[in-house]
Amino acid sequence: MTEQKWTAIVDGSKSNNFDFKEIAKSKDLIFLWVRRNFVSRYKQTILGPAWAVIQPFFTTVVYSVFFGNIAGLGAQGVPNFIFYFCGTIIWNVFSGCLNNNANTFITNKHIFSKVYFPRLVMPISAAISQFINFAIQFAFMLIFWVYYLVSDAGISPNIYILMVPVVLVQLALLGMSCGVIVSSLTTKYRDLQMVVGFGVSLWSYCSPVAYDMFSRSALMPGSKFYPLYMLNPVTPGINIFRYAFLGTGQIDWLYYAISWIFTIVILAIAIRVFSRVEKTFLDTI
Repeated sequence: MTEQKWTAIVDGSKSNNFDFKEIAKSKDLIFLWVRRNFVSRYKQTILGPAWAVIQPFFTTVVYSVFFGNIAGLGAQGVPNFIFYFCGTIIWNVFSGCLNNNANTFITNKHIFSKVYFPRLVMPISAAISQFINFAIQFAFMLIFWVYYLVSDAGISPNIYILMVPVVLVQLALLGMSCGVIVSSLTTKYRDLQMVVGFGVSLWSYCSPVAYDMFSRSALMPGSKFYPLYMLNPVTPGINIFRYAFLGTGQIDWLYYAISWIFTIVILAIAIRVFSRVEKTFLDTI
């Protein structure tokens, strides 16, 4: 009788099954899921990927009219439209990663129960899918950005544009981590499914998406609420993105470093919780 040689061993006895090498070997599977996520989202739609820009465009219009013109919460020195467009598309990276990962276990339980693969492939592919949406939205934004740039509308791009990829990765990791934690908890507590949408909307109003924090006396540097507001891990990234392309606001590197630390801590917690839940979620879901 010949001895069987296994090419892979799945050990569920460990408290943390995270294996970076195993995930790296699954890169082809990740990109297959990225393609599936993108195609399924716009399949059987008339406008297709155009929907990726319709939502941020009309959101920007609403922000410009109501928050910028009527409420007077817009930016100082730059056009409200491009100010809100920048904030909207960079926020969508975070919120998209969070929302798309908030139901990972429940949505894919039929797949998880049939075949083994590194479960973190799902949230990673969902996060990468957001970069495709961002690329479409960013290309659309550049049309208006170039228009305002050549028309001398007061925007002043700078060298910090090179920081944008770092900001995108940080916000994607943060959104993915929060989504993974929520997904892990919803296997037992379905109430969280009802709270996610409301929580993300509330988080957006606690971030400088719909207003310019640097023109609000209560939130400006030196005010008593400034440190608390900047501890929101999304705020420094949005400020860097706007400052890089528009030259408005400022960059606070201390709070951006704190934001990265917070992101890494949340990511570590998410991996730990995800690895624990993936062993037994089929029994509780």
